[in-house]
Amino acid sequence: MHGYGWSRRRFVGLLARSATAAAALPAAACGGPAGTRTPAETPTAARASEGASGRERGASGPGPLLLGTYTSAEGGGKGIGLAEYEPGTGRITGHGLLAEVDDPSYLAVHPDGRTLYAVGEREAGAVTAVRLSDHRVLGSRSTGGAAPCHLSVHPGGRWLFSANYGSGSVAVHPIDASGALGERTHLVTHSTPPPGPGQQGPHAHQVVTAPDGGHVLAVDLGTDTVYTYRLDEDAGTLTEVARAQTRPGAGPRHLTFHPGGRHAYLANELDDTVAVCGYDPGTGRLTVGEAQSTGAGPGTNYPAQLLVTADGAYAFLANRGHDSLARYAVQARGARLRLLGTVPVGGDFPRHIAFSPDGGLLFAANQRSGTVAVFRVGADTGELRPTGEPFPSPVAVCALPL
Repeated sequence: MHGYGWSRRRFVGLLARSATAAAALPAAACGGPAGTRTPAETPTAARASEGASGRERGASGPGPLLLGTYTSAEGGGKGIGLAEYEPGTGRITGHGLLAEVDDPSYLAVHPDGRTLYAVGEREAGAVTAVRLSDHRVLGSRSTGGAAPCHLSVHPGGRWLFSANYGSGSVAVHPIDASGALGERTHLVTHSTPPPGPGQQGPHAHQVVTAPDGGHVLAVDLGTDTVYTYRLDEDAGTLTEVARAQTRPGAGPRHLTFHPGGRHAYLANELDDTVAVCGYDPGTGRLTVGEAQSTGAGPGTNYPAQLLVTADGAYAFLANRGHDSLARYAVQARGARLRLLGTVPVGGDFPRHIAFSPDGGLLFAANQRSGTVAVFRVGADTGELRPTGEPFPSPVAVCALPL
């Protein structure tokens, strides 16, 4: 990263435009949960919207791009990286740091566009709030667990959820009017069912609000289970209402909803599959379908994260190992995925992918090559075309375009 002399006034202007547009959009987040770990490793210190394309607003002028990394990794970053991208060309220009935060491996923005939240993926897990207008860190709070790897903001803007990978738990924090975080109101630990094959314990990998707004789903790689909770929006507590189990050893990592709200797509990290899930908004019950191909072939591959376009026509999957992006046609109103093929991601180990707010660009953060690749998304075909040379970013594990 370089260019520390970039004008703060210019950045404030960019964020002001982003905040105005974001008021009508869901909370923005990196398109996928964190996880530098391969299945044999143990956690150590070392969307535009959540999984859905924008296309709700047109692109005009450069947009901010926030970058997550591991500060404790060799060759890692110094905190939350700051860049800008050109919507027309996809060209990225680096501008130093937004804020110095330890191991900010996953990022999400408040629905009003004014505050950024970052996990601190360390043994003593934390979540941090940063005011975007002046880059001021508003404080950090303990997640009550180890190695938090994902967070998301409830659509109402009053609650922040985080997933502790190391301890298999989900934390809830209140958000005040300034965007700052209060003390944790709840911590739920996944104690049952027993860990899946080869797992030493639960590993919460994602926590996300369903489109109905009343249910919160937590994906646990260690127990091969997706837990559904009902949120008490006054108390900030979670009550379990349903569970959905995958095949033993599947290692579910990331869940993305179809915009219709009746189906979701699950990336299974350990058995290299995806699954179409049925979802009942009334009960919050998820039904996991049959395992499907990631398009990676016979080699070692760990699927990371799925995105779905806002019109529900196409889905994309990041393949780590095969180092590709798989493209699917979404059929039967979300009930089926048909694999169309894969394209090289232009880097090594694509951990997370995200759409630009207008849905015209797809950003891929390639962890091992330390690059962010950009693709243009064909509006009618979902075809992905690289826009130029990948942008160098130290241990790139999250790229959040606003």
